Amino acid sequence: MGSSRRRFDHLVVELSLAAAAPIPRYALWIRLHELQLDPERLGRRGALGFCRGPARDFLAEHGHVLTPRARRRLLREVGRFDPAHATPEERLADLGRSARGL
Repeated sequence: MGSSRRRFDHLVVELSLAAAAPIPRYALWIRLHELQLDPERLGRRGALGFCRGPARDFLAEHGHVLTPRARRRLLREVGRFDPAHATPEERLADLGRSARGL
């Protein structure tokens, strides 16, 4: 999987955490395309731009409102994500696969 696609996957997770509910991946995918953002090539600037503006309406359409604290956390986590490095979840999954192979 390309590192830019990993940014989209991370955005889904962070939006879901911020909203405290699962966010529909496909709906987000479509919304990003409507905004001329390619989820397969989503960069840091595009992800942050989405979180700073259109995310509010997107989440409201799905019944969610972010608290100011959740919004700040979302911006911080999306901004500091580096798709070149494995996430803690990916590392744990790798450990699980390694353990099964023993």
